[in-house]
Amino acid sequence: MDKIVIEGGAPLRGEVVVSGAKNAALPALAAALLAEGEHVVRNVPDLADVRTMGRLLAHMGCAFERTDRHTVRIGVAAGTRPEAPYELVKTMRAAVVVLGPLVARLGRARVSLPGGCAIGARPIDQHLKGLEALGAQITLAHGYVEASAPGGRLRGATFTFDGVTVTGTENVMMAAALAEGTTVLRNCAREPEVVDLATALRGMGARIQGDGTDEIRVEGVERLRALDHMVIPDRIEAGTLLVAGALPGNDVTVRGCVAAHQEALVEKLRLAGASVEPVPGGLRAVGDGRPRPADFRTAPFPGFPTDMQAQMMVLLTVAEGSSVVTETVFENRFMHVQELVRLGADVTVEGKHAVVKGVPALSGAPVMASDLRASAALVLAGLLARGTTEVLRVYHLDRGYERLEERLEPLGARIRRVKA
Repeated sequence: MDKIVIEGGAPLRGEVVVSGAKNAALPALAAALLAEGEHVVRNVPDLADVRTMGRLLAHMGCAFERTDRHTVRIGVAAGTRPEAPYELVKTMRAAVVVLGPLVARLGRARVSLPGGCAIGARPIDQHLKGLEALGAQITLAHGYVEASAPGGRLRGATFTFDGVTVTGTENVMMAAALAEGTTVLRNCAREPEVVDLATALRGMGARIQGDGTDEIRVEGVERLRALDHMVIPDRIEAGTLLVAGALPGNDVTVRGCVAAHQEALVEKLRLAGASVEPVPGGLRAVGDGRPRPADFRTAPFPGFPTDMQAQMMVLLTVAEGSSVVTETVFENRFMHVQELVRLGADVTVEGKHAVVKGVPALSGAPVMASDLRASAALVLAGLLARGTTEVLRVYHLDRGYERLEERLEPLGARIRRVKA
């Protein structure tokens, strides 16, 4: 098992190019299940989750190969196996997005509930309710969702999500693309990844309007053509790199990011005293002196992304004053706090709120990543801290960041990956 070792305190200078978005690539790869043929998806990051999706599609009988580092070809034949086993779904909750395409095209699907998913409070209940609104018959048996479309085809309907869900919106939108008639989805997620998927589906011949708003209208078609799609840049990776630039003494230009996807983060970085300005093809972040305190609250897009909460908190640990961070999207999203405290941060959690009292400096120590975004935050903290920081369990990091240490090293970071 690998770990990342960081000698903190080295200033970061230079440019870095953002990767394709993992959270856009995964549903785009699943969308290939909607049509037979040879599909091409470009700007796909080389990540553990993408490799898992590739194994899942291969299990279903699809041909899956990388023709170069960031281009994937998927061959989908008539005999697709409509099953997603627990062994693959348990490592990646996003794999549930194959459910909608399978039942829409094949009329049936058997997909494992995501790992660690308690049936009493299922995080995929909105996926299932949306598919049921389209006429799917859903049963739960032995840890699997079994779905079927009576008569072999779903039918259009009007459905309102009880809460904003990105993968739920994506799953039902894909299913509706092949349903008979018109589907109207309300209280939809507005995230750029949803818009990117709608763009991909329109390229396949789907009739979709309203993506990027809370109401999406889908006119179902009988069949779709093969996919050829370029995935959008990863706004969370870009945001993580912008925070790296905003750390005291740093100056980082992030090329390839979409400024409109970063507005909520940029607002808070500027409030904290960083300079963030547009440059051709990206954004430049400069940290000058100790940050100022900045309160923020996570929210669905276009609000402050929960996936950037931990990284932004790192910047505030050395601010001149106290900040309050409020997490409204996910429970247990403060697991990185105890590791930041090991580095000398002064953070107290009170329910959905974390009070961050700035300290003059962090100091290096061994820390352990608890999840994907926490691992990225700990890397940032290691860059900021004095001395040596070792980040353990970096397999979490590899699920969402493509060779992050190799991206940071040319900027001046003293960082390396070693066997733990």
